[in-house]
Amino acid sequence: MKLSLSRKLSVVLTLSLILVLFVSACTPTQSTTESPTLKVKVGASPVPHAEILAYIRDNLAAAAGLEIEIVEFTDYVQPNLALNDGQLDANFFQHLPYLEDFNAERGTDLVSVAGIHIEPLGIYSKTITDLNQVPDGAVVTIPNDATNGGRALNLLAANGLITIKTDVGFTATVADIIANPKNLKITELEAAQLVRALDDAALAVINGNYALEGGLVPSKDALALESGENNPYVNILAVKRGNENSEAILKLVELLTSPEVKAFIEEKYAGSVLPAFGN
Repeated sequence: MKLSLSRKLSVVLTLSLILVLFVSACTPTQSTTESPTLKVKVGASPVPHAEILAYIRDNLAAAAGLEIEIVEFTDYVQPNLALNDGQLDANFFQHLPYLEDFNAERGTDLVSVAGIHIEPLGIYSKTITDLNQVPDGAVVTIPNDATNGGRALNLLAANGLITIKTDVGFTATVADIIANPKNLKITELEAAQLVRALDDAALAVINGNYALEGGLVPSKDALALESGENNPYVNILAVKRGNENSEAILKLVELLTSPEVKAFIEEKYAGSVLPAFGN
């Protein structure tokens, strides 16, 4: 029996439709938008830590399959408490001596997973342009936390303003000053307050991140800066113990220590922040 032309066309169309449906069923469905499979929530000081993380988030993270949420903190206590409580996956604001001191004092169990950069501690003034001009009895403000306070005293000693005991190292306290020829009045303040203290003090020893936040350029404005060589105060990425090998954390470490981030730090901060990785 011969089929009419219209009948033949109908059969051809039906077979074509069946073929299309079969091929579609055998072809894996592909999403038109690919979203990162790994997520990490990081607490950070605004400058430079959050800026470095934002650079990674905006330029490198998507291609690496990582989604970064940045939570900014303006003090040195809350980001560690939030990490310990599980509100954060990691934090990026501190150096290892501070973390170790915090763990001992607070009973937390936080660990470093990578060293990222150094923020040289600096001596600043609004009224003095040379440390030889420091007057007798001048007020000098330093950080009040144990590790940065000792670090500040060492910087003052390295610049001939005081002498401290030789065996105390970076654990020095005001009680370890053995010579103070200019009768400096050492005043301890919370690190975040030191930029504002410049209005009332002859000198202030200020952490690099707070100097940058306060509009200072350490490489230009500091009367003296710490050396980056063999500096134990490398800023670290920290996590709660047990999370060191999380896939998201390892991916973040890979990006934080990448050549792109090294170039970003060197270009943006021009010596005020120093990469602590790479050659």
